Amino acid sequence: MDASWGHTMLTGVTEGIFCCLLGAPPNAVGPLESVESSDGYTFVEVKPGRVLRVKHAGPAPAPTPPPPPLPDAAHGDRSGLVRCQRRITVYRNGRLLVENLGPAPRADLLHGQNGSGEPPASLEVELADPAGSDGRSGPVSTGSSSGGRRRRARRPKRTIHIDCEKRITSCKGTQADVVLFFIHGVGGSLAIWKEQLDFFVRLGYEVVAPDLAGHGASSAPQVAAAYTFYALAEDMRAIFKRYAKKRNVLIGHSYGVSFCTFLAHEYPDLVHKVIMINGGGPTALEPSFCSIFNMPTCVLHCLSPCLAWSFLKAGFARQGAKEKQLLKEGNAFNVSSFVLRAMMSGQYWPEGDEVYHAELTVPVLLVHGMHDKFVPVEEDQRMAEILLLAFLKLIDEGSHMVMLECPETVNTLLHEFLLWEPEPPPNALPAPLEEK
Repeated sequence: MDASWGHTMLTGVTEGIFCCLLGAPPNAVGPLESVESSDGYTFVEVKPGRVLRVKHAGPAPAPTPPPPPLPDAAHGDRSGLVRCQRRITVYRNGRLLVENLGPAPRADLLHGQNGSGEPPASLEVELADPAGSDGRSGPVSTGSSSGGRRRRARRPKRTIHIDCEKRITSCKGTQADVVLFFIHGVGGSLAIWKEQLDFFVRLGYEVVAPDLAGHGASSAPQVAAAYTFYALAEDMRAIFKRYAKKRNVLIGHSYGVSFCTFLAHEYPDLVHKVIMINGGGPTALEPSFCSIFNMPTCVLHCLSPCLAWSFLKAGFARQGAKEKQLLKEGNAFNVSSFVLRAMMSGQYWPEGDEVYHAELTVPVLLVHGMHDKFVPVEEDQRMAEILLLAFLKLIDEGSHMVMLECPETVNTLLHEFLLWEPEPPPNALPAPLEEK
């Protein structure tokens, strides 16, 4: 640890002690008065007194001709058309059975992307496995109990049927109906997306990146309830409804992935594709009661320099001068102790379980930095198994903040996914002409 970090730590501890003794309120992140909308920033009041800073930029308006209409599937051209047929069965013993019915997704959709080859026709996941239970579909024999009586076969708790047909096309730049939404995670800001925002604006895309409440230059209410998952999700809903167009792509990092999942589930007809960067597995959010973030705010304020140093160690594959500068420029982990504590304690979202994720029919790109110490790669692998249409891309030299560490690689992966569209199924191709 160099001298600058030591000085910062000493200053933070001193301020924390004065905070505890004098009862001073925790520091708050307020809107930056010097930022003007001419720079691409706007301040959106999602609720009275709740203001979020948003980076909204796009290509310069030009008199371009309208895009050609989509081909009509009724006339035989089924390019980009995907039929989603799924049955999800949840048993009372906690077993989950996901079955892909009808025409399965194209084999090469997953082949070569996550190494799993052809997607399975069914996926059985054990969330809990009590002794003697069986969650397979259909009647099963569970044997005899100690009294000699046969137990009844377990019945499904609920069954979910998904049957939809949607067209998945490429998102080329300079199209008036495409918007890219970037959502950061805990302790970040829209600045962590700088390389991605600049890259896609140059390609002609319209981009939208908000600061979560209490982060960056957004307002920071001093009420813990303002930082629950549901409060933040409603903020993202308001931003999405304000800027959404016909085809919208959601890009999330870490905790921001949960808000992307929420929006994709709420607006399946508006969300075109989703990109999840180091977001973790398809499990319901629940705060840890044995976490350091449950300590009093003043104590966290004393420890904030240590936490920032720990974040640098765990969030980057390397910890050199470049990474420290990226951490500073990205305004990452630069939130008040009160906001940090409230954010970590408010991560409660029981609806976001594996069933919730299995219901998604939108194509998803999963990006994972292999040096990530916050999110194990096994979690993203499980997410790829649960989702219907998913690619998993691993970046060997990246960690949790992979978009800052490897911007060129991340930008390339994101751009390729935006341009990707499924080819028509073989049975939809015209028959070859017979030779006379």
